[in-house]
Amino acid sequence: MKDFTTISNDRILYKGNYFFIIEDGFPVSPGHLLIISNEVKKDFFELNEEEKDNLPKMIEKAKELILAKYRPDAYNIGMNCGADAGQTVFHFHCHVIPRYQGDMENPRGGVRHVIPNKGSY
Repeated sequence: MKDFTTISNDRILYKGNYFFIIEDGFPVSPGHLLIISNEVKKDFFELNEEEKDNLPKMIEKAKELILAKYRPDAYNIGMNCGADAGQTVFHFHCHVIPRYQGDMENPRGGVRHVIPNKGSY
């Protein structure tokens, strides 16, 4: 998949002026959602100021959608910007990942674990 323009409307949980929200197709935890730009922008750094200003509101909307079905204990919110950061679909998307107590032995370091052996401090 090179972008998210072919997602069917029945997968869209919410649509705003700049972004829409879907369930992640390969969730890492129950309730994992994606916030995707309505217009194809490669990554966060290609979003315009209005889109960047609106993104926190969409993150809150994603949390609201998650809480309607799940009871997570915490969240990871993240974006991969560029192939060397792990981005595989070059259409802006932000992961909102619910986290649950005990879902990994030691969560300390959180997103720092994207590079092996660098998360612990």
